[in-house]
Amino acid sequence: MILGIALLLPCISYGQKRLTAEEYIEKHKEAAVRYMNEYGVPASIILGIAYHESAGGTSKIARYLNNHFGIKGKNNSTEIRSAYKGYDSVSDSYRDFVKLMERRKQYNKLIDQYGPGNYKDWIYGIARGGYAMSRTWPSKVIAIIDKYELYELDEYTGQAEGVQAAQSASSDNYKVKKGDTLSGIAKRHRVTVDEIKNKNGLTSSSLQIGQELML
Repeated sequence: MILGIALLLPCISYGQKRLTAEEYIEKHKEAAVRYMNEYGVPASIILGIAYHESAGGTSKIARYLNNHFGIKGKNNSTEIRSAYKGYDSVSDSYRDFVKLMERRKQYNKLIDQYGPGNYKDWIYGIARGGYAMSRTWPSKVIAIIDKYELYELDEYTGQAEGVQAAQSASSDNYKVKKGDTLSGIAKRHRVTVDEIKNKNGLTSSSLQIGQELML
């Protein structure tokens, strides 16, 4: 990946219990769902890439820097010398990743183009955007998402910590709530993002709480 590939170590715990894949997912899925609702990047994408890049949380930079995406930057670690970014928590690492997706044009467009229900298209889109150099990277991340059924997390759109199940609405108008994203609203109402934008004269995917949308 253009941001750097995490250096992986053997299965060494250094006093910490190594998590199974299921334990890693259970521990971090709430953060993935929360940031999906805040930024529009599917939870399956966030968690699948994090698991792959950090080797399930066992990579050196994951254990010493809380960096689960191999993002380069400054750190204040006195335990290792590294060009990778340090975080106060794993959740901060997750948030930095989704902000990267939002900030860079080649990734941001995927939010409107695919929404939360097309994880395979998302992965190939992220790879095309230059995130990963390896040709096998997309298939490896997709395999993780499929094996652990992470795509089920993409259904958790809504309010309050990102764990309220997606709801379908029958009215022609919708009032934006906390945690809503344009792609999430489009999916729940079975319309496209472009249709919502055109009906409401929107030029971006930014939404305001309380905003009325015609669907």
